[in-house]
Amino acid sequence: MSAYIVFQREATTDQQALDRYAERADSTFAGHDVQALVDYGTFEVLEGPPIEGVVVLRFPDAAAARQWYHGEQYQDVVQDRFLGATYRAVLVDGADA
Repeated sequence: MSAYIVFQREATTDQQALDRYAERADSTFAGHDVQALVDYGTFEVLEGPPIEGVVVLRFPDAAAARQWYHGEQYQDVVQDRFLGATYRAVLVDGADA
């Protein structure tokens, strides 16, 4: 069953750190079966507080998503995201047919 990591950027706190993260984040996908379905496209908040952007990544299953997220390569890069902005990240199973 596919699994998705949904990132919501709530507020930018350090643009330089966020820029460093953006430059390196895609390189962490190497060796992982991941597809970016949404990458900061146009959006409309229908409920809840405002956000700055959304990313949705699809993985073959939750184990693969966790392997990427908790992997050494991403954990090195994500430190700049933590410095650069406040995010909410959620791992959710898909509803595959």
